[in-house]
Amino acid sequence: MKNSNEYPSFIYTFAYNDAERSLCHLEMRSFFGYDTEKKILRSDIRIDPSRSPFMKGRIDILAEGDTIEEIITTAHLFGKEGETNKVVFLKINDRQGDDKIQNNERLQIERAIGSEMMGDFDLHNPDQLFAVVPYEKRWYFGTYKKSEPIWFNHIKKPREYSTALSTRVARAVANIAVPHPASIRAIDPCCGIGTVLVEARSMGIDIVGRDINPLVCIGSRENLEYFGLTGDVKKSAIQDIEETYDVAIIDLPYNLYTHASWEEQLTILTHAKRIAKRVVIVTIESMDDRLKSIGLHIKDRCTTTKQQFEREILVCE
Repeated sequence: MKNSNEYPSFIYTFAYNDAERSLCHLEMRSFFGYDTEKKILRSDIRIDPSRSPFMKGRIDILAEGDTIEEIITTAHLFGKEGETNKVVFLKINDRQGDDKIQNNERLQIERAIGSEMMGDFDLHNPDQLFAVVPYEKRWYFGTYKKSEPIWFNHIKKPREYSTALSTRVARAVANIAVPHPASIRAIDPCCGIGTVLVEARSMGIDIVGRDINPLVCIGSRENLEYFGLTGDVKKSAIQDIEETYDVAIIDLPYNLYTHASWEEQLTILTHAKRIAKRVVIVTIESMDDRLKSIGLHIKDRCTTTKQQFEREILVCE
């Protein structure tokens, strides 16, 4: 049995469909340095689960052991007198097939742990939520933080474009570009009506928006204000931007919806490389060779599909 208080570690669970798999895995790699098909992982890196559109929740590990009995015998160490607790058995775990833990056993485990803890057991309005889960042949127990679908509240905006990224994809793209926001300065130099800006600013990412179209700049500012967010959004062509940033996010749907040539896209990408150390590109066409020709090297990538329409997300340096 191990008490994990001295060495903070976390268990994260995920939910996504087949069309979202590639995008979720790139977000995982950006946050944690690796991905997994199991939809559950352990990391020493702390991420607010509400940042990701794919995370279900996070356990802050308090104890771990080889058997559930080890967790139960130390449950008396946790909770607080005068407070109420609830213990949930996470249904997302790596015990599948013949090893899958059935619902009645999950309930028994929840009750066994909860009854041993300090404080009272409350199923409906607990002061503190705890969780237990089996993972890689060990058991983990700790406080549980559920993800809140903040991105879902941003779907309906005062200003919208049918060609804009969905809020779910935009949030993941912001996380891929800036997984750890401390001291990172970002720019969306073709920000449009601000779908990425809204998601990034709602997560506290230091990002500014620029666009050559003054009307969409107004729309972007209206969208930010509508959700109670602030942000620096100004009219500017990317070639006129003189400041430098840690990362630039470039959404390039141009060749599908307008007659923008590769030369026009090349101008945007060349200047993105000039103003940022790292560039995250959203594109509907393959451009590996073209990026290489201007000195942008693809470090990671994924695809995301919506109604037969596929976008590629490229992480370049």
